[in-house]
Amino acid sequence: MTATDSPAYPHFVMSRAADALYAYGRERAYDDVASAAEALRAGRHRMLVGALPFDTSRPAALTVPATVERGQPHEFYGTMPNIHVTHQVPEPSEHLRRVTEAVEVLRDTAGGLSKVVLARVLELQADAPVDALVLTHRLIRNDPDANSFCVDLSPAGERFRGHTMVGCSPELLVERHGDMVICHPFAGSAPRSSDPSQDRRTGEDLAGSHKNRHEHSVVIDQLREDLSSLCVDVQVPPEPTLSRTAALWHLSTSISARLRQSSTTALDLAMALHPTPAVCGTPTEAAADLIARIEGDRGFYAGAVGWCDSSGDGRWAVSIRCAELSADGTAIRAYAGGGLVAESDPQDELSETTVKFRTILAGLGAQSE
Repeated sequence: MTATDSPAYPHFVMSRAADALYAYGRERAYDDVASAAEALRAGRHRMLVGALPFDTSRPAALTVPATVERGQPHEFYGTMPNIHVTHQVPEPSEHLRRVTEAVEVLRDTAGGLSKVVLARVLELQADAPVDALVLTHRLIRNDPDANSFCVDLSPAGERFRGHTMVGCSPELLVERHGDMVICHPFAGSAPRSSDPSQDRRTGEDLAGSHKNRHEHSVVIDQLREDLSSLCVDVQVPPEPTLSRTAALWHLSTSISARLRQSSTTALDLAMALHPTPAVCGTPTEAAADLIARIEGDRGFYAGAVGWCDSSGDGRWAVSIRCAELSADGTAIRAYAGGGLVAESDPQDELSETTVKFRTILAGLGAQSE
C-alpha cells in the first residue's frame, strides 16, 4: 500500500491541531480488544494504537508500535491519481427506501426505537495507487482542527490484510488525561453555504431546529448515562454549541468528567461508550440490529480510531468522514451516514450523506457523485 508498507513510514497516524502521533514498526498485533486491554493494564506494552470496528463482536485492528513520535503533523507530498465513482451502495433510490422504512419503525412508538443511523457507500476506482499518507496529509491540511487519521487494518484478519482506513473526523469519542475525561459528541448537521449570509442563516436554523436538537439530545442523554457508571462530576452544558467544518454545520456538546477509578483506561472508556447514538442509535441493541438487517456489516466505518498508553491516557475519535483503501491502493470505499428520528425526511437525509462525502472526496481530489 505504497509508503505505509515500509518500516520507515508510519502505519498509524492521528492528528488534531498541532498534536500529531505517528507509530512505526510492529511489536505485536491484537484482534481481540479484551486481550489487548489486559496486556496494556499489566504493563506488557507501552502503547496500543489502531481501530475498533462498529460491531465490537468482530475483530479489532490494534498494534503495539515499536516506536512512537509526537509533535507537529508531518508533510507527505504527492499527487492524487485520477479517481472516479464506480458504484453507489446502495443506489440513492434504495437508500431513500431504507430511510423511509427506518422512519416508519421510529414512528411506531410501540417499538421503542428513538434513533437509528443509516449509512451508504461510494465505491471509487483510482487509475494508480493512492498513497494513504499523502491522503492523510491532504485531510490534515484541509481541516487541521479535526481528528485526521490513517490506520492499518491488517490485524483484523485476512479480509482487511493490507487495507487502510483514512479519515478526517470532527467527533472525539473520548480523551483521558489523568483522571480527567472529555467527550465531544456531534449530532445534527446542515450543509455550509459559500454565501456568508446564507451560511450564517443555515447555522442559526440548525441551532433552532427541533428535529436536530432532539437528535442531539438523544446522544447526550445516553452518553451522560454511560459516563456516569465510570465517572463522577459529569458536566454537560445545558445547550449544544454550533461547530463547523468546511462542509457542514454541526450541533456539538463538550462533556467533561472525572474517573471513579484510576485503573480505567482510555481504551476501557472507548469500549464502554462505543457505539454511541451518534453512529448507531438508541436503544443501542435495537438500533444495531436494524442497521445489521438493513446495511449489513459496516466493518470499521463508524467504529473508533485512537491510541492508549500504559498510563491509561489516550484519545479515540469516531471513525467517520472516512474511506477504506484496498491493499493495492486502487479500490476505495467511502462512507457517509445520517441520524434518523421520527421527524426525519428521507430526501433531506439523502442530501445530508451527499454533503458528508465532500470531506473525503476533497482529500481524494475525486469528483462527487
